[in-house]
Amino acid sequence: MIRLVFVLRRQPHLSRAEFQQYWRDVHGPLVAKHSTTLNILRYVQLHTLDDPVNEQLAGARGAMEPTYDGVAELWWVNREALAATGDPTARQAAAKELLEDEARFIDLPRSPLWFAYEYPQVNPTPEDMVAREHSSLVKLFFCLRHPAHLSEDQAQLYWRTNHGPLIRGVAQGMRMRRYLQVHRYDEPLEAPLRASRGTTVAPYTGHAEAWFDRADLLTIGQTPEGQHAMTVAVEDEAKFIDFPRSAIWIGKERVFVDRR
Repeated sequence: MIRLVFVLRRQPHLSRAEFQQYWRDVHGPLVAKHSTTLNILRYVQLHTLDDPVNEQLAGARGAMEPTYDGVAELWWVNREALAATGDPTARQAAAKELLEDEARFIDLPRSPLWFAYEYPQVNPTPEDMVAREHSSLVKLFFCLRHPAHLSEDQAQLYWRTNHGPLIRGVAQGMRMRRYLQVHRYDEPLEAPLRASRGTTVAPYTGHAEAWFDRADLLTIGQTPEGQHAMTVAVEDEAKFIDFPRSAIWIGKERVFVDRR
């Protein structure tokens, strides 16, 4: 599957709560309405939590970018489904309506987007783990940029072939429930999407996402296994991640479309 990742900063006149309410109650149903026209297989909103865990996660890595207000994620079966023309008039009308609505609550220039492929690392069966609003689960989102001495390809290769196995080895000590790497790739459709939104922030190298029980996430450092897992994870991250140009936080998911 192909995923579109759209990390969002709110319009400055909105509070985070106002932004998230509009996104959930107005924009989410609008995307769902057009999902068939646009061949969208799945659409999920990740709403950032104002939680002290965010400061702990960032503090373990030094100075990092401010958290975003949320993440919109959309999936297609493959590139053919993503690029399918269908009825061009209907698709253009749907895209226009969505973009006009985005501008009402998203600071579009400061909200980067990119296309990506998934690389599951710690994956339960079935693969339908969701950090819903009233569950104990939270989803950790870590959008990362590679350091200047590495190319994007070099960083992604290390991430996939070195860091992934390392995290799988310590996942139990972290009490990690699920872990995916989501790597950006060069997709020609990215440029027109960025241009139509006036995006000025560069896309990320990709993002890591992991699901935890929030109580477990709070107490990772209170056991020898958890302390070891966090130490080796952060030490290895420093080999391919530019922490000051990356961001990490936790949130809750809201699923609007799922046709898998």
